[in-house]
Amino acid sequence: MGSKPLTIGVSGASGLIYAVRALKFLLEADYTIDLVASKATFMVWQAEQNIRMPPEPEQQEQFWREKAGVTKAGTLRCHRYTDVGATIASGSFRTLGMLIIPCSMSTVAKIATGLSSDLLERAADVQIKEGRPLVIVPRETPFSVIHLRNLTTLAEAGVKIVPAIPAWYHNPQTIEDLVDFVVARALDQLDIDCIPINRWQGNN
Repeated sequence: MGSKPLTIGVSGASGLIYAVRALKFLLEADYTIDLVASKATFMVWQAEQNIRMPPEPEQQEQFWREKAGVTKAGTLRCHRYTDVGATIASGSFRTLGMLIIPCSMSTVAKIATGLSSDLLERAADVQIKEGRPLVIVPRETPFSVIHLRNLTTLAEAGVKIVPAIPAWYHNPQTIEDLVDFVVARALDQLDIDCIPINRWQGNN
């Protein structure tokens, strides 16, 4: 789908299924993805599913494809979170934008203050400075006033904020239905429509 890749960041928030489902639909739609998972993501995989995510980028590609259930479609390139010299760390590397899914409040705070301590945060900073789309899917509850202030800072900088809050009007039957609605709404902000969801048709 087009020549420019989409950057996906996965941070250490609960709800890795959101990232897995996003990858599934994007790869099936033949998008090119540059993925970077934060250090905390390793711990979340261990905590949520007792699974060890491999550290090597090549192994990570296979890992994410297996979890998404997509073996060959699309293009997936994984990057180490320590590799601040990667392509996605530069504004001269053109992208469709970036989606951080799920997005922890720690990541929100660092991006809001311009603190690029790893590749995920640097890539997000690049999207903002270049005026490219940045979409975050925060997964936290309740929000403290600090969280809300940081989210407001990002919104004022043009970042689209799509909390992991599902809807019910599409008559969800499974957990995946609930997850896919959130992922679809996040991708809507990037003008990407590759998830078959029942959209609101009005009362007629």
